[in-house]
Amino acid sequence: MISIWAPDGVGEVRRGDDLATHLLAATSGDALADGDVVCVTSKVVSKAEGRVLAGDRADAIVRETRRLVARRGPLSIVVNRLGLTMAAAGVDVSNVEPGHVLLLPEDPDRTARVLRTAVAERVGANVAVLVTDTAGRAWREGQTDIAIGAAGLRVLEDHIGRTDPYGNVLAVTAPAVADELAGAAELAAGKLGRRPFVVVRGRADLVLPSGEDGPGAAGLLRPEGDDLFGLGSRQAVLTALEGADDGRRAFGHPVEAAELCAIVTSLTGAEAAVDGDAVSVVSRGARERWVAEVAAYAHGWRVAHAEPARILLRPSTR
Repeated sequence: MISIWAPDGVGEVRRGDDLATHLLAATSGDALADGDVVCVTSKVVSKAEGRVLAGDRADAIVRETRRLVARRGPLSIVVNRLGLTMAAAGVDVSNVEPGHVLLLPEDPDRTARVLRTAVAERVGANVAVLVTDTAGRAWREGQTDIAIGAAGLRVLEDHIGRTDPYGNVLAVTAPAVADELAGAAELAAGKLGRRPFVVVRGRADLVLPSGEDGPGAAGLLRPEGDDLFGLGSRQAVLTALEGADDGRRAFGHPVEAAELCAIVTSLTGAEAAVDGDAVSVVSRGARERWVAEVAAYAHGWRVAHAEPARILLRPSTR
């Protein structure tokens, strides 16, 4: 059985506050037990770390952004400095004074480790800790909480190689249990309940032994280039047309040469053939050549040699 408890009575958290003191006061300290998962919202972590700053939200988003993923009107989805893909880089303006912004914690995994250690030292309980934040989901309306920091928890429950009741071997099943726990915690706490701490009990099997913090929430980040949706539809077109070297990684690994040949021929009608480790394209005009170059860029290839009527393409990683 899983039980979820969101204690009341947590006052305003301010810069320099000790989160462990707030947590233990809210939970009466000795109520925590080995195997519990403690979830804390990123908002109170940021407030305790002094991440409330005076300034303009748009400027803060620029500073926190590592790469633009998609933009439509005023909404931007970016990869922020933590490697998280989020709207507005995770910069928040709720529950702060007007003219101020709330940035995400400096290092959520580190914060989780510090809080876990403090709980162990003060009450002797081996708990896991999650730092949670609200995020949207591709293809789905609404938002849910996810884990952006973790300590002492197996963040993924790998089922690959296991067999289901029908004898089928599971090939890709790996529930993101850290995110599932974060979502459950938000459901219990409520968005406006002023309950920043949640204790989840009943999944001690996911909690690591004392002294083992695990990979943290960083272990849930998909490497850049492995994501099939590393760019929004409009941004992908613009990035391919720009053709800048720093935009290549978002398109992933190079496709096979035969596949690139088929793509180029389909788009341009030009003759494309595999030539050793390269692809040779005989272009009939400037437009066909330009289309072939853009298509190659979007599929992980680059122009290695150019002649008036022929271009030689090679994988961009070579």
